[in-house]
Amino acid sequence: MSLCFKKRPSLIAYLTCGDPDLNTTREIILATLDAGASVIELGVPFSDPVADGPIIQRASQRALRNGVRLADVINLAKDIRGQTQAGIIIFSYLNPIMRMGLPQFSTMAQDAGVDGALVTDLPVEEAGNYLREMRRRDLATIFLAAPTSTDARLRAIAKACTGFVYAVSRTGVTGTRQELPQDAQCLVQRLRRHTDLPVAVGFGISTGQQFCALGEFADAAVVGSAIVETIERNPGKEARAVAEFVKKLVARS
Repeated sequence: MSLCFKKRPSLIAYLTCGDPDLNTTREIILATLDAGASVIELGVPFSDPVADGPIIQRASQRALRNGVRLADVINLAKDIRGQTQAGIIIFSYLNPIMRMGLPQFSTMAQDAGVDGALVTDLPVEEAGNYLREMRRRDLATIFLAAPTSTDARLRAIAKACTGFVYAVSRTGVTGTRQELPQDAQCLVQRLRRHTDLPVAVGFGISTGQQFCALGEFADAAVVGSAIVETIERNPGKEARAVAEFVKKLVARS
């Protein structure tokens, strides 16, 4: 498993696969890793991404118009694994995985060299079959922990997680924000009572200042909407633009 974070904070970079196309996504991923990212989250486009804000919603729609599906994302992961030992996570809603079937998904993911998955709308209370199948294939299971979660639920989430725990910095949908939510540090502290795993903070991280500040209390920062928006704003030069953004992001850490 390649989910060790060698520096603090480490950068976990999210991209919607197939936006603007799969070949460009591949170029962006490699450029992002070269620029300083430690882990890549490969976003599976979905028609109803309820946890995502308008930036990632638009990216999903563009990727779906290109016909990109879960199998394409796993094949992309296999290609990327041949180029790097960095962490690779499949980031998906539950529906595409259930349509493929849990056994086939876990088998394909393991064969592709994927490290694990984060299924955004799978409650930990209903994840028994998923956990058994993923652990059978030695794949990390990452769950979202929210500031509104009770201590009992945080304990259950921490127990179900392998690889790292994803702490949602605030309630609501994804999207860039100018300030780091105050709830983030408190949530990380609460999670550390229940796990020794690394804790990554996501939702709203978009500036070097925020990224650096997270290093004071979290192991990693997840940056998604800001990267996807950079892709959207730089047609024809996506990989270069994202690499420049990532370099500036991590420069202060």
